[in-house]
Amino acid sequence: MNSTDPVSGYQTYEEPSAPHRRARSQHTGRRAALAICTIADVAAGFLGLWIVLHLLDANRANPFVEFVQGTADWLSGWAQDIFTMDTEGLRVVLNYGLPAVIYLAIGHGIAVRLNRA
Repeated sequence: MNSTDPVSGYQTYEEPSAPHRRARSQHTGRRAALAICTIADVAAGFLGLWIVLHLLDANRANPFVEFVQGTADWLSGWAQDIFTMDTEGLRVVLNYGLPAVIYLAIGHGIAVRLNRA
């Protein structure tokens, strides 16, 4: 019995061919890109929803409005009070809109890069 198998009786596994590995890598990259896009979209969605609720003067005692405001505050904590102005509506639009745009730009930029790889 002349075998290149280091231990006879065990099944050997062949390495997948290069095109198969590339296809699997592209599939994994696309799934990661989709996940990143989804996270960025959800984050921007919460920020946009809070802007709309604030501009429409939603009842802040409502649990849903409290949840959206808390989530938006957490997501935009790093950008709070970048813009300080007298008009409350414009201040909210800028202070919550800027993080939303940045999350979308970075998330979708990373996704595009992963899809090209």
